[in-house]
Amino acid sequence: MERKTHVKTNRKEIMLAKLRKSCSCTPQKLKNFLMDFFPVLRWLPKYRCKEYIWGDIMSGLVIGIILVPQAIAYSLLAGLKPIYSLYTSFFANIIYFLMGTSRHVSVGIFSLISLMVGQVVDRELLLAGFDLNDDAPPASGDGSLQNYNLSNTTAFNLTIAGINAECGKECYAIGIATALTFMAGVYQVLMGIFRLGFVSMYLSESVLDGFATGASLTILTAQVKYLIGIKIPRSQGHGMLVITWINIFRNISQANLCDVITSAICIVVLVTAKELGDRYKHKLKFPLPTELVVIVVATLVSHYGKLNEVYASSVSGAIPTGFIPPKAPEFNLMLRVALDALPLAIVSFVFTVSLSEMFAKKYAYTIRANQEMFAVGFCNIIPSFFHSFATSAALAKTLVKTSTGCQTQISGVISAMVVLLVLLFLAPLFYSLQKCVLACIIIVSLRGALRKFRDVPARYRVNKVDTLVWVVTTSASALVSTEIGLLVGIVFSMLCIIVRTQRPRTALLGQIQDTSFYEDDSEYENLSTVPKVKIFRFEAPLYYANRNYFLKSLYRLTNLDPNLEAARRKKYEKKEKQHLKKGNHRTANGLGIGETTLQLVPKQIDFQALVVDCSSISFLDTTGVNTLKEILKDYKNLNISVLLACCNPSVIDSLKRGGYFGKDFGCMQEMLFYSIHNAVLFAKDQK
Repeated sequence: MERKTHVKTNRKEIMLAKLRKSCSCTPQKLKNFLMDFFPVLRWLPKYRCKEYIWGDIMSGLVIGIILVPQAIAYSLLAGLKPIYSLYTSFFANIIYFLMGTSRHVSVGIFSLISLMVGQVVDRELLLAGFDLNDDAPPASGDGSLQNYNLSNTTAFNLTIAGINAECGKECYAIGIATALTFMAGVYQVLMGIFRLGFVSMYLSESVLDGFATGASLTILTAQVKYLIGIKIPRSQGHGMLVITWINIFRNISQANLCDVITSAICIVVLVTAKELGDRYKHKLKFPLPTELVVIVVATLVSHYGKLNEVYASSVSGAIPTGFIPPKAPEFNLMLRVALDALPLAIVSFVFTVSLSEMFAKKYAYTIRANQEMFAVGFCNIIPSFFHSFATSAALAKTLVKTSTGCQTQISGVISAMVVLLVLLFLAPLFYSLQKCVLACIIIVSLRGALRKFRDVPARYRVNKVDTLVWVVTTSASALVSTEIGLLVGIVFSMLCIIVRTQRPRTALLGQIQDTSFYEDDSEYENLSTVPKVKIFRFEAPLYYANRNYFLKSLYRLTNLDPNLEAARRKKYEKKEKQHLKKGNHRTANGLGIGETTLQLVPKQIDFQALVVDCSSISFLDTTGVNTLKEILKDYKNLNISVLLACCNPSVIDSLKRGGYFGKDFGCMQEMLFYSIHNAVLFAKDQK
């Protein structure tokens, strides 16, 4: 076959043309830019009101009802007051409605992201000299923002990283969270500008599942102290899970009986309702609002039973109504958390895009990953000015959203209105809500991630290496820290790929009887060997890291090392010359000169041609080309021809550039074949 002649393109001219096109500004181009940047301008005018509106309203109301208790609960993970979680849920839904390309994902507060934010907030509070004990008596008040801000000012009067002297613990905590969120959003927007979405490819399913499971164990551990009502400091640094459990068992005698009983009842109710919901989900038109019912009942019991005053049960405290005036994140704090924002940005983006692609495929439409990067980036940047923290798409809420008839992101606006209703009027009613109830909601929401442990045997049967990656990532995320766990998972999964290419499968092939096809002789029965021909398959790219393994496998399977054989022959010839010089016509082993020729050809050489099946070799580097040139030369010295079969065009080009076929490629037709069978027939015809 003749190769096509590709016209060389001038990359410089192409880049200049693209630059001129991107820098030009016309009314039509400006319109297209705005409609691409705000996809709502494209789909909202085409909205089918009669067909979509009821599904969007129903799903929006359901998600809003679920969102309120989850937002209040996840504030424990972030180490912030519940009001900030409600702000986050409100602004994220509005901004994603304007900029998102997915019709179904629910963007807002997410447990893993809240945990990552909380770990940074706790660390910075500790470094600033604040007490991490968040079990202080709740602030009282009438629910106004003025009283709330006053309650936030603690006894600490100092200037920290540019924050004014009157800023207390809660003020500093939200300052850290907003600075972290702003930086994460900036990273995501920059990744969108430079089209760095490919970074998500290095987060395999095993790494993401392991990270989520390990983080879930950390979340579970952090909530145990609320479940049983003990007061222990929030552990920081590596090994937080182990340290927290040690502190829990040391202080188990201080458990609050009221909190223990409340937690047991709430967990039983929540788990039972979830199991019944899963079992009869096809019969239910929408999920049971169990969390909301539990929160309402628990708040009423706590308020009228005076559980905080009588039994010292820890409660949420005052949640103000309305909005705190916006404030820009502190630049000095951004410098402190710039490194922490990078993994937060990547995890937030990866979860959002993966969920968007999954539901787009399910419902037969397309999303734009780069626009999703911008959307989730601005869902972090803009809300950071309004005392909000980092957001992401959440699988559980997205599943509920689709199951209740969601058609477009109008449902997100409805959910935001539900949250707004709570922010403006209902927030103070949650004053007496026990923290142990919020902890129960968080723990029960982790069921899906913790159930991954049941899938380990099935995962192991499917792929042992992926299971090992999952175990390593889970262990590192739980036992060291979530950020280190993610990094360890990525590095370990890449090392597994490298190791698998360093020591790939190798085989000698045999011919399937009465066909022109060849397969692994060690895997299949009734394959016939080809006389005088060895067929070697190497199932990986040939590059510097696996060169030695390639040669060792080739020599082992063919039972011939050409270098050793050549050295043995030279040594034998040298001895023969020495005997001939002495005039002795008998050789070193007592044989005649005529019989010596038989000794020069070893018995193990039972082939005259070596066919290398290159169908699994995707590329060659310089070392790979030199390795093939080396075996070509070494086997040629033993009068054994080396034939290459099934090479792809990139491998052929590498061989040409490396001079494998000579200067004028004259011998190429006798060295390169498009099928193994053609190479075998050529070898048989050789003299």
